[in-house]
Amino acid sequence: MVICIPVSKDDGLKSPVSAHFGSAPFFMLVNTMQHTHRTVANRNLHHSHGQCQPLAAIQGEIVDAVVVGGIGAGALAKIQAAGVDVLWSDLLTVEETLQALDGPGLRRIVPAQTCGHHGRREVEGNGMGGCSH
Repeated sequence: MVICIPVSKDDGLKSPVSAHFGSAPFFMLVNTMQHTHRTVANRNLHHSHGQCQPLAAIQGEIVDAVVVGGIGAGALAKIQAAGVDVLWSDLLTVEETLQALDGPGLRRIVPAQTCGHHGRREVEGNGMGGCSH
């Protein structure tokens, strides 16, 4: 399985997970079967709000899942339309996020949990993340 995790800095598995998919400067691509990882730059970093092209952002990489701390509704819809699972996590590093894959810590994100703007918050009533200012 190849997992894409938006990160704010490239520190390998210690990389901090970005709070928002579209504004992450990098994406960590982790192959969980081969135990490898590599970082790619976000080619769609400088986009207008609501104009994220998530598949272009990850440079056409084939991924099975994206793990986010926040994502806009448009980007979520585009990723899901491509058949890619989008999971939510509030963990701080790539390493912590990968450790949570086998447990209950990562759940599929739904449109009601998406961002209106950038930054994390708790979505009322369900304890899952979303974004707002």
